[in-house]
Amino acid sequence: MKTPISWARPALQSGSKLHSFAEAQVKTGLRADAQRDLIGAIWSQIYSTLWYLALPFALVAAGGDTRSRRERLGAVASGADSNGAGKLRVWLHAASVGEIEGARPILEKLAHIRPDLEFVITTMTAAGRDAARRRLNGTCQLAPLDHVAVVRNFVARIRPVLLIIAETELWPNFFLQSAAAGARIALVNARLSTRSMRRYRLIRPLVARALKAASVVLAQTAEDAERFCELGAVPERVIVTGNAKYEVHSDSLRLRAALATFAHGQPILIAGSTAPGEEQIVLTAYRGLAARFPRLALVLAPRHLQRIEEVERLLRAAGFAYIRASESNPPPPSVTAVEKARAEQAAARSPQVLLLDTMGELGAFYQRATIAFVGGSLIAGRGGQSLAEPANLSVPVLFGPYHENYRQLGDALVAAGAGRVVRDAAQLADASANWLTDEAARNEAGRRARFVMEQLAGSTTTTVRYLCALLPAS
Repeated sequence: MKTPISWARPALQSGSKLHSFAEAQVKTGLRADAQRDLIGAIWSQIYSTLWYLALPFALVAAGGDTRSRRERLGAVASGADSNGAGKLRVWLHAASVGEIEGARPILEKLAHIRPDLEFVITTMTAAGRDAARRRLNGTCQLAPLDHVAVVRNFVARIRPVLLIIAETELWPNFFLQSAAAGARIALVNARLSTRSMRRYRLIRPLVARALKAASVVLAQTAEDAERFCELGAVPERVIVTGNAKYEVHSDSLRLRAALATFAHGQPILIAGSTAPGEEQIVLTAYRGLAARFPRLALVLAPRHLQRIEEVERLLRAAGFAYIRASESNPPPPSVTAVEKARAEQAAARSPQVLLLDTMGELGAFYQRATIAFVGGSLIAGRGGQSLAEPANLSVPVLFGPYHENYRQLGDALVAAGAGRVVRDAAQLADASANWLTDEAARNEAGRRARFVMEQLAGSTTTTVRYLCALLPAS
């Protein structure tokens, strides 16, 4: 619309035919916008109607205890329905653990700049909620289901002045009901993979209506920005700021005593956030590596803990002796000195495979890693898990070819010689062996991994600046 108006301005004074043509173009544009808005409203109505039918099934699928179901229906944690000491409320929504970690530096910096804020943090998974409780200050709970009445009730209770959406959580009623209640909306670390884009295109009128309610979309890359614009975000509100997950953290996570005993004095290959089909590849690679490097230990950390029994079956079938992290506890204080000595001797003879079946300890283990393999990347469809955590800790990183969720960081690690793409068990074993046999090269790769993180850092400051602009004056 801007173009016809600008080039038509001289004609408006002359009364020429160009004047009439320009007016027609403007009216056509206005009618097209109105038509898109109408189609979006119809899609939104259909979507909300379908939720009334789907709600009971969604509750069953979500599972959880009574408290979890109440939170899915819009209940808020104790005290979250009344602002404390007149503070302004900010609602942060993230999918799970990875998105919480990406949002953590943003919330910490925002809280430091604006101490008059308090946060309500919602996640789609219980694991994400638990991670938020450990890592963030605020009221942490499960997110309401995207049923229009449920979200409206939740928003009315917490009364946010700002809704922050992390990455790809495009729930239409989160946007529409928050905007209707007067909240500003910001997407941070915003990304859209090719796979996600294909899905969202199927419901583009609905997503476009939601995205138009966003005050700002802070995209990770130029490609992500283009995809958001294609889905209907207002181009003037889409800015490339990078990913706050790439911030360099100095905090040190303490490994509990029993696990520190396992990690002490031996090289460790960590296979973190693995997905179905990947554990078998890792175990095949480790079998060959263990024959060449007898002291090499393996820490196997499946992405989803509900798969632990499945992974245990793979370990038993492969003939590996292993221990579970949840069973690696020090002897109780009441045992005798002889019993304690026996327990310590048993620990010294313990298997060299640890199955990490606990939450929140992978980051601490990365601090002890010799080499890290990051999963979700060997088999198409998942897009890879975060490469930032081991890279930040100066650990050389291996990952599969399907790491599109972290393409920028992955490409930078490979270019710097700090990371390598592996496609199967043989390549995983070969790449690991190269670093295990050359300590100087491995240490240099780790140093470069940290340097890459430092080069990519800086997104948090820019992101917080945009968020502060959306907040009422303190």
